[in-house]
Amino acid sequence: MLSSPQLQVLRPQQRSLRQEYAEFIEQRIEEYKERLTRTELLSLADDAVRELELASEEQLVLTEVLMLEHVDRLIMKQLNLPTFRKWRHKHVRMRQAQRDAAYWSVDESGPITDIARRLDPFDSALILGEEAIPTALFLAAHQWPVLFIDPTLEAVDEAEKLANQEALAPRLQALVVQLGHWLPDVNPTLVVLDRKSLADLDAPLRVRALDAFKRMTKPGGIHCFLPSGSTDGILAPAVVRAHYGDWSTQHPHTGTDGWFLVRKP
Repeated sequence: MLSSPQLQVLRPQQRSLRQEYAEFIEQRIEEYKERLTRTELLSLADDAVRELELASEEQLVLTEVLMLEHVDRLIMKQLNLPTFRKWRHKHVRMRQAQRDAAYWSVDESGPITDIARRLDPFDSALILGEEAIPTALFLAAHQWPVLFIDPTLEAVDEAEKLANQEALAPRLQALVVQLGHWLPDVNPTLVVLDRKSLADLDAPLRVRALDAFKRMTKPGGIHCFLPSGSTDGILAPAVVRAHYGDWSTQHPHTGTDGWFLVRKP
């Protein structure tokens, strides 16, 4: 039996563009601060204090909060960060591009493109495996709350890095998970599985992992196996179909490298 400590993946609240802009600015400022040495940070703080004293005709009480806010403004100026109006124009165009499957090299003829557009307010996705990172980001761009898992830290770091670069981090969480031993306590509508990640497991662990994915999926939910020609038939459609019993086949293919979908009763 898999141990499943509590981990709630909450659907992110709809945020205004103003809120997303504020988050963008904060993230860029913090990234810049992390690159500075302590001496450089102290010098920046001294600059902020001098400017505040010069800007005030009245005696000004320089609180720590006031000084930190002005440091952030100085960094914004140094980085030449965009105004809200400029950022909004670029952000809207970027989101439109990200909702095109070709942007992520996701198969436009595959079932994920249709699933992504049929989002219900309570839907969420669990994504397994490095090969599925583009699919995870594509779903996040369509406002799906996504939890990406992989046994390796490298794949999780890559997913987080790309999510940050594409301004999708609020919609994507990433965890290192040892399949067959532990899975987060979530209840997804969609589970996307990289067949290679499962094929790398020995048979008992693979069965335990698949059984756990089946249990956690909402009624009516879908398991989608990514195309893969590198699993030597271990997870060919016929093998998958036998494991899923009374689940209905949604998108069958006869080859080992095609998409394969099954739906929970």
